[in-house]
Amino acid sequence: MTMQRPVVSKAEMLIRKPVKEVFAAFVDPAITTKFWFTKSSGKLEPGKDIRWDWEMYGAFAEVSVKAIEKDRRILIEWPTSVEWLFTPKSDDSTFVSVTNKGFTGNDDEVVSQAIDSMGGLSLLLAGCKAFLEYGIMLNLVADHNPDAHKSRRS
Repeated sequence: MTMQRPVVSKAEMLIRKPVKEVFAAFVDPAITTKFWFTKSSGKLEPGKDIRWDWEMYGAFAEVSVKAIEKDRRILIEWPTSVEWLFTPKSDDSTFVSVTNKGFTGNDDEVVSQAIDSMGGLSLLLAGCKAFLEYGIMLNLVADHNPDAHKSRRS
């Protein structure tokens, strides 16, 4: 069997904070490091290449920022395409939708990548929600696979 349409991964979440705050949480690494990666080479800006590190795993990603529409949209490549859309629901709540597409490989590999992506994006949005709404750092990314931490592999 061959896929009839491209596989897309999507995660969505309502975050009870104004769109300006939610958008900033994904653009400004001083905030993003509280719920996703541990280190970044800079803020997301159009045309900029950024490095994100997950130091506990000894992993990093090179991110190419393709588009930024303030308080509305972020589009990156890393190497697949990831797009965040920010929709104000009221003055103090924002609906965030994250879509990842461009998976490659055979059908089984594409499906596996999409499932992994959806799980990761869901953790990302849940961590952001907890941090922005309640000031709680849930450590979801670090606790997702503690046996893979660098200090445990030595």
